Amino acid sequence: MADPVANIERHTIAVLVDNEPGVLARVIGLFSGRGYNIESLTVAEVDRVNSLSRITVVTSGTPMIIVQIKAQLSRLVPVHKVHDLSDEGPFVEREMALIKVAGRGEARIESLRLADIFRARVVDATTESFVFEMTGASDKLNAFIALMDPLGLVEVSRTGTVAIARGPGRF
Repeated sequence: MADPVANIERHTIAVLVDNEPGVLARVIGLFSGRGYNIESLTVAEVDRVNSLSRITVVTSGTPMIIVQIKAQLSRLVPVHKVHDLSDEGPFVEREMALIKVAGRGEARIESLRLADIFRARVVDATTESFVFEMTGASDKLNAFIALMDPLGLVEVSRTGTVAIARGPGRF
């Protein structure tokens, strides 16, 4: 018998919705009501004239569950379009994080050295701490955060994934 965990796929789904109260709650309710996991969720208005917002959801599941998620999202009343960026071709995916690290001496110097390697910017500094800003793929952020942990990691704030299809096409 096949291992069901082996069939789990990670998908980035972009949903164009009406920008009105309660829409995000309906989308989240769809996931929570059926026990689907949300790894990342971002939402912002993208078209002020037509009052549209874009919700980007990163989720995982078997291929059958991903198909169900997309079908159920498409049936929600305020939804205009659903795009599974993971299935539709190449796309760009990024996340931003603020990472606070406290330390003195060698730990402080090492955190700055690693920040330079990872292209993290110092956006705040005191004599005992730094706040780094970093943008990139989630794996890159995870790696940097893991390296900061033994150096005095205090706090992390992340935006969640934003994504867009590559090429000239429009959502």
